Amino acid sequence: MSVLTTNYLVPTGREEAWRFTPLKRLAGLHDGTAVVGQRKSLAPSHDFGPGVRFSHVGRELLAPLSQSDDVIVQRVRENALEVAHLEILPNSEIAEPLMFTRVQSGLDSAEFSRVRITLGAHSKATVIFENTGDSILAEDIEFDLAPGSHLTFVTLQEWESKTVFAASHRAFVDRDATFKSICVTVGGSLVRILPTVEFKGAGASVELLGVYFATAGQYFEHRMHVDHLVPNAKSRVNYKGALAGEKAHTVWIGDVFIRAAAEGTDTYELNRNLLLSDGARADSVPNLEIETGEIVGAGHASTTGRFDDEQLFYLMSRGIELDDARRLVVRGFFNEIVMEINDEKIQERIMNRIDGELAKVGS
Repeated sequence: MSVLTTNYLVPTGREEAWRFTPLKRLAGLHDGTAVVGQRKSLAPSHDFGPGVRFSHVGRELLAPLSQSDDVIVQRVRENALEVAHLEILPNSEIAEPLMFTRVQSGLDSAEFSRVRITLGAHSKATVIFENTGDSILAEDIEFDLAPGSHLTFVTLQEWESKTVFAASHRAFVDRDATFKSICVTVGGSLVRILPTVEFKGAGASVELLGVYFATAGQYFEHRMHVDHLVPNAKSRVNYKGALAGEKAHTVWIGDVFIRAAAEGTDTYELNRNLLLSDGARADSVPNLEIETGEIVGAGHASTTGRFDDEQLFYLMSRGIELDDARRLVVRGFFNEIVMEINDEKIQERIMNRIDGELAKVGS
């Protein structure tokens, strides 16, 4: 059961969607006790050229693309007075990544942020959100991809140690459009991200990629849902996580729903977790629900394990010290996905952050 307060169903922790989340650590984002601030921390880090528009518009002018039963999203939509709207105009191909930064310095109030990213027909862009500092933040991002458009979205959670961050990323992908999401979570006290995809037209393709590294006391949850409603669409999910330190806890939930009308679906989801010390816990739950047998393929896999002793032995037999060997193994584990970011400075920064976390826990 849930408790009804001011028209919201406040989760108790017994609901499937909340059964892993430590509600007491959500800083009141879920139950309405958070002090609401009016900061607008998301800002472009450079001027955008032709083919791009960015503005803040009143929420009454940009209604949500869908309803949500997530209580934090509902609170965002109630409390965010404006929507940050990024538009890529039709037939525009933006060569350089569109960078946004968010630096918070205070935990005295919570920010509720709504964002809309709209791609016109046959447009192409890469958008990068850099999240740093300490913050209490709830965010609702919607992606609207018109036919034939291509979007790569990179979100970097490089928060400091006290941050509480809850986000919903919901993508609507139309005919022959391509959406790639790369989610990196290497900082914060509690991070909960809900990537969701809804296919709107045949020929659409989606990749949801992610890496996360949790150390002592950190809680990271990535809960995704891919809804195949139309024929001949493709989805791939690949998330990798590492954990080290007492009470480091990660949760990965992968739900893929292939509806009866979605003939020709091609989907696969994968989650791998690397435990680097005792006292850490990784929960991984892949799910497939299939209503038609007329599909190209559907599968999932999940693994959780410790260091590969053979890899360590191989490296150490060639004169590499144990700590350096561990670092190389972890870098190799994450490399497949980090390289998808396609920005050398960000790639190296993320790897250096992981190296630093490893050094802290002595792994």
